[in-house]
Amino acid sequence: MTEEPFLWAAMAIIVMAGCYNTVLFTLSRFRVRRSRVPGTERFYVFLLACLNEEKVLAESLARITSLPIGNFIALVIDDGSEDGTADIVRACDHPRVRLYQRRLPNARRGKGAALNAGVRHLRTSGLLGYRDAQDVILCVVDADGRLDPHVVQAVDPFFDDPRTGGVQIGVRMYNRTEGLIARLQDMEFVVYGDVFQSARRFLGSVGMGGNGQFMRLSALDSLGGEGPWSDSLTEDLDLGVRLIAHGWRNQYCPTAAVSQQAVLDVRRLVRQRSRWFQGHLQSAGLVPTILRDVPGRAAIDLLYHLSSPVLILLTSLLPLSFLIALGGTVVASVRIGHPLVSPMWLAGPYLLSFTAAYTYGYVYARRERSLGLLRSVLVAHIFIFYGYIWFAAGWWGLWRMLTGKRTWLKTART
Repeated sequence: MTEEPFLWAAMAIIVMAGCYNTVLFTLSRFRVRRSRVPGTERFYVFLLACLNEEKVLAESLARITSLPIGNFIALVIDDGSEDGTADIVRACDHPRVRLYQRRLPNARRGKGAALNAGVRHLRTSGLLGYRDAQDVILCVVDADGRLDPHVVQAVDPFFDDPRTGGVQIGVRMYNRTEGLIARLQDMEFVVYGDVFQSARRFLGSVGMGGNGQFMRLSALDSLGGEGPWSDSLTEDLDLGVRLIAHGWRNQYCPTAAVSQQAVLDVRRLVRQRSRWFQGHLQSAGLVPTILRDVPGRAAIDLLYHLSSPVLILLTSLLPLSFLIALGGTVVASVRIGHPLVSPMWLAGPYLLSFTAAYTYGYVYARRERSLGLLRSVLVAHIFIFYGYIWFAAGWWGLWRMLTGKRTWLKTART
C-alpha cells in the first residue's frame, strides 16, 4: 500500500520522540540539593524591553518594586512606543525604576537590539557604579511578566557557583483559568520546565527563555561583539547556547516562576509560535559552534533540540497520511460489506499518540493541584491535539524565512 511508508515513518518519529521524552522524564525526577555560600550580596537589574505595553506594564513594575530585596533597579527600555508606556514608568515614581527611551530610526529593531541598548545604557549612565560584573545579575522580564515574590531568594544560590552564567525560572500563565487555550499554554510551559528543563540540568543543556532569565553580567561580557543578544527572532535560545559554548553553566530553578499573559486568540497564538519557529530555523547557524565548543551530552541534546523544526515539518505530514490510510480502510470495508480491521486496530495509534498524555497530566497535576489528576490527564489528551498548532506555525515560519521576512511579530496584549 502506498501509505505504508508514511505510517512507518510516523511510527519511527513517534517512537524516537517517546524514548527521548522517557529519558528526560526520568532525569527530571531527580532533585539537585544546593547549599548557600554566605556573605555575597549581588546587585539585580530587571530589564523590561517594551513596545506599546501600556496595558500590562504597571502591574509588572508593581510586582518588581515590591520584591523583598533592596539591592536592585528596574530599567524599562521603551523601544519607540506610540502609546502611554513611558508615562506609566514616570507615574510609577519609585526611586529604583528607571526609564530609557529609544527613538526611531534606531528603535524597533527587535528585542535583542533593545536589550543590548539597555545594557550599554547601564554602563554609560553609571547605574552600575563600580560594582564587579561577577556580582551583577541581569533579569529579563517581559512587560506582562509577574515575578514570584521569592524569586531572588530562589535564584541567588545558583550564582554562588562562579561558573553559573544563567538561571532560567519556570513560566506560568496568570490567566490560565480564562479558557481552554490559556490552560493548554500553561500546561505547555509547566511540562517544558518540569520535565525538559529539569532534566537538562544533568545534561548541561538548560536553555534560556525570553521571560524570567537571570544572567551574570560577566558571562554576558564574555560573549563579546556589539552586545550579548543577537538579532535572531529567538534571541533567548541563541544566548543560552552561546553561554554554554563559552564554558558557562546554565541552571534551571524549579521553585520560582514568572507568570505571563496567555494568548486567548488562536490566530495570535499561531502568529507568536511562527516567530519562535522562524527563530529556531535561524538558530541552525549555531550548529558549528555546538560541534566545536560544547561537550558531549550537552551537544547531543542541543543538536536534537535545534532539529525540532525539521521534525515538526515532517511530523505535520503524518496525520494526513494516517487519515488517508483510515479513509481507504473505511471505503474498502464498505465495498466488501464488513470491517477489514477490528476496533483493536485503533489501540496502536492511540498508545503511540496519547501515552505521553498520562505523563503530562501527572506532571501538571503536581503543579496545579486544584485541577486534580483526572482532569489534568483529560486536559493532557486535548494538549496532544493542541500541539498541532505548531504545524501551522511551522509552515508559516518557514514561508516567512523563505520570503525574507525577519520582522519581530509582536504579541498583542489584552
